[in-house]
Amino acid sequence: MVGVCIKYMHENYGGILQAYATVSYLENQNIEYELVRYTRKKTVTEALKDVPRLFNAVWFNSRFEGIQRKLSLKKHPEYAKNNEVRMKAFAGFKKWAFKDFSDEYIGYAALCEGGKKYSAVITGSDQLWSPAGLPTNYYNLMFVPDDTLKISIASSFGVKEIPWYQKKRTIQYLNRIEYISMRENRGSEIVKELTGRDVSTILDPVFFLSKNEWLERIPNKREINEPYIFAYFLGATQEYRNAVKKLAHDKGMKVVALRHMDQYVEEDENFGDFAPYDVSPERFLNLLRNAEYVCTDSFHGTAFSILNEKQFVVFNRYAENSSFSKNSRIDTLCVNFGLESRRYKNEMDLLDVVKDDIDYKAVGEKYKNLKLVTDQYLKTVLKEIRKRV
Repeated sequence: MVGVCIKYMHENYGGILQAYATVSYLENQNIEYELVRYTRKKTVTEALKDVPRLFNAVWFNSRFEGIQRKLSLKKHPEYAKNNEVRMKAFAGFKKWAFKDFSDEYIGYAALCEGGKKYSAVITGSDQLWSPAGLPTNYYNLMFVPDDTLKISIASSFGVKEIPWYQKKRTIQYLNRIEYISMRENRGSEIVKELTGRDVSTILDPVFFLSKNEWLERIPNKREINEPYIFAYFLGATQEYRNAVKKLAHDKGMKVVALRHMDQYVEEDENFGDFAPYDVSPERFLNLLRNAEYVCTDSFHGTAFSILNEKQFVVFNRYAENSSFSKNSRIDTLCVNFGLESRRYKNEMDLLDVVKDDIDYKAVGEKYKNLKLVTDQYLKTVLKEIRKRV
């Protein structure tokens, strides 16, 4: 039995579809697995482990956004009502997409005991190795016995630097994992700097399934017959919304927007000609598939745009000099696919960005090379898994 430690329960479109792609790939390979369920106990010891997080900008920003979100839900009843509709749509997807679960391990001791049952444990993608999450010792597989095979598939630190006070513990968990691959170029560099190991940078799991395989699992359904721009922003930057509005005006198109994604954004109240909330991950994917243009600050929004050969523009969610920036994920994606020209810079006219269509023949060639490296890595770890099972 293989244990899988990934984020599969949070309400983020890209993240949940990435998790679905990961387990779908394992199923395609006839690997028997279960998603490892872990709930931390609220004890003094666990609370003390979280103290260093107070000095971590990524964690602090995440907590701040979470508090803002809760306050906004109380302050804006209509937002809260619409958010419930969205959460129900996510719940419906989770119900059929994820079926194979471990027992629920409550507390770290129970997790360590449960970890003994697996012949191999896999983790990966979606910023699971963010410095903010280090104290849990879950996604970094520190709970897994030394003699159990440990594998990372397209793991992500989500940051450009590991805080100095976490480097020793980061080195410790990296050295325990037999097979490491990263999702970002900078992530592979960090592993090299800390451990001396050369590790592969591979594709995100959403690319493990081909465009046709995605269509088999989530059939295409077009619900809007006229041309439109799909706007999917996690951040709150008004400039980006203004740029999309101008592009829509210049192109004579409507805007389909997903409002208030990670937080309440006042400007979103009037953003988009069509702004549904009853959007499951399946519907999200189809809204993206059928758009003329996609405008997003999301890593997976960009990844699915590439996978579906869409004309897109990608925006930076974070300022480059921000201490909690996670832009390195999108940096790698655009550089490795030769799509740097699709990055939005401050006060650009989107007409200039989209004036030339993306040459998906050239992108396809880069994809083949990236897929080759990815497949070689996956073939190697699958062979090791099968030896243990």
